Amino acid sequence: MFTLDIPGFGPVRAKHLVLDYNGTLAEDGRLVEGVAQRLHQLADRLSIHVITADTFGSVQEALMGLPLGIATLGPGNQEAAKRAFVEDLGAEHVIAMGNGRNDAAMLKAARIGMSILMKEGSCAQTLMQADLVSRHICEALDLLLHPLRLVATLRH
Repeated sequence: MFTLDIPGFGPVRAKHLVLDYNGTLAEDGRLVEGVAQRLHQLADRLSIHVITADTFGSVQEALMGLPLGIATLGPGNQEAAKRAFVEDLGAEHVIAMGNGRNDAAMLKAARIGMSILMKEGSCAQTLMQADLVSRHICEALDLLLHPLRLVATLRH
């Protein structure tokens, strides 16, 4: 479990990390360097889930051997599906990261929602639903590895 008390933001008792894949963990379908190492480090504190439309068809191979579960979405209302995934886990126990329009509702629902702003950019709607924005996935994951950084960012 990932626990943290943030003045003015309240307690965080996270059990799950929910991640988008393309644009968040990967660029052009390829896992970003440094992500695998950080996910291994976080796996002893959080149950890690990747939820994706798998635009490039590469998620299974790219994440093989990592300590996480993968949920691949079909066409349809992916935003609602991602939100429901977070809610089914217990949204108050979820930290979620994403960048696309279909990530906005899951970031809003999660206890902490992080918008990741890498080469694909981040949808403005998604930015507005996030608790914080990070310019790179490795930096966002590092916030969880060094939680006092989160306190500095999210406190009132």
